[in-house]
Amino acid sequence: MSKQLNGKIALVTGGTTGIGLATAKELAEQGARVFVTGRRQAELDAAVDAIGASATGIRADASVLSDLDAVYAQIAKSAGKLDILFANAGGGDMAPLGAITEEHFDRIFGTNVRGVLFTVQKALPLLVDGASVILTGSTTSIQGTAAFSVYSASKAAVRNLARSWVMDLKDRRIRVNVVSPGPIRTPGLGGLVPDEARQGLFDALASQVPLARLGEPEEIGKTVAFLASDASSFINGVELFVDGGMAQV
Repeated sequence: MSKQLNGKIALVTGGTTGIGLATAKELAEQGARVFVTGRRQAELDAAVDAIGASATGIRADASVLSDLDAVYAQIAKSAGKLDILFANAGGGDMAPLGAITEEHFDRIFGTNVRGVLFTVQKALPLLVDGASVILTGSTTSIQGTAAFSVYSASKAAVRNLARSWVMDLKDRRIRVNVVSPGPIRTPGLGGLVPDEARQGLFDALASQVPLARLGEPEEIGKTVAFLASDASSFINGVELFVDGGMAQV
């Protein structure tokens, strides 16, 4: 099998579980050397073991700017460049309008928007001309969801950051795209509800998808690898929905 990403250096933030881990594995399988970040050392070590010899773990919180500085200092020292950036770290939990707190808002926007912005900004000195930047969006950027307004707004912001950044970076031919998953079978999705309600949530979401199932993290990983590769060389500034058609019909 030809490896489209041989010789490439990639960073996946939030790479210890779910979509981030599956994507890091796919990038490594395609030949890239992959740096992954995560907040918890034990999960980070397990992820590196799962990804393989080409992976390096760096403990970091993407919402903490000094952590980001340390990440890029380590990549600069050991690799000297960055070809692929998957700014994936993020998350959110549910709260109806009347229950939203300042902490809820600050935490979600701190990671999903502020963290993504500075993850990309601080990567610029390392990113090669012609690099590929991929951001994690969500179908919630275009589709309302009850009790999920702060998360949804954060993902709409991410999508709009990409629109402007392609203009900021056009002289360097750095592509910026957004991959927006639908419901994907991840610990994060399952964690939105108590354990006993998880299967009910999965079934309800699958019923809204024209393909009649949840997506798998590996399907997002393959999409990100495509956007990272030369196969997508004329794709720039898009929001690519990987949702089985859920938000498209």
